[in-house]
Amino acid sequence: MPLAAALDLVTAAQRGGYAVGYFESWNLESLQGVLDAAEQTRSPIIIGFNGEFLSHPARRTVEQISWYGALARAAAASASVPCGLLFNECARESAIREAIAAGFSMVMLDDPAAAPVDRQRRVTELVRYAHDRGVAVEAEVGELPCGAEGTVAAHEGLTDPAAAAAFVAATGIDILAVSVGNVHILLNGERQLDLEHLAAIHRQVRVPLDLHGGTGIPAAALRQAIALGVAKVCYGTYVKQRYLETLRKALATEVANPHRRLGLGGAEDLLVAGRQAVRDAVLERIETLGCCGKA
Repeated sequence: MPLAAALDLVTAAQRGGYAVGYFESWNLESLQGVLDAAEQTRSPIIIGFNGEFLSHPARRTVEQISWYGALARAAAASASVPCGLLFNECARESAIREAIAAGFSMVMLDDPAAAPVDRQRRVTELVRYAHDRGVAVEAEVGELPCGAEGTVAAHEGLTDPAAAAAFVAATGIDILAVSVGNVHILLNGERQLDLEHLAAIHRQVRVPLDLHGGTGIPAAALRQAIALGVAKVCYGTYVKQRYLETLRKALATEVANPHRRLGLGGAEDLLVAGRQAVRDAVLERIETLGCCGKA
């Protein structure tokens, strides 16, 4: 079916009391795996790629964002469930504008290093630009701690409810990402959400709320968060962990014929193994969101 407006999927989830999942892809088989799981569970889904990764100056080669947009749009067109398309977490407006031109239906400007006044101005300008082209904008108030080094430092960057409400009103964003105990790139274990703090945000903010760092959120806390206005949840870390674990196991067995490893499509094909690993990883979490059967 045609690519859906990502915001339509999120607002439908908000009205219906469930959340739609964004399971981040990075190549063809990861995208296929996400869609396999969405179709198997008849779930609306947000597909997409990490804008900061794709546009980062440290990349060894320059990526063509238009290629990623074309790939995802073709995948969505052939899918039997509605798919929104997100260009996630990017600090570079030039890359975000490329993504809009490439057909992404939602973008996120995320630059924690920016001064608050400058950040609000930039988000406001992006909202005007994106809305003129029918594209939704997400932004974050507060800052998530990061667990990429294996530990999570003490953190005081929870989303302030009043500041969040003022930011939404000033910028016109469509979705608000919040910090309520969730952690970016949590490599091990789980972290409880501050549900009282989330409730305070929900009382002051009317746009749908988003939780990044879905990997480390306990299922019971996530269900409660959905009842408090969370309509979108983002996953990335654990999906890549499952993918890499599967490839390591597959590579432990020697296969001399490279075509059996890449492209033949049989049981020994690494591309098939990766696709199925992503599918199974998504299936582990998607039911908790309450979106299964909503397509």
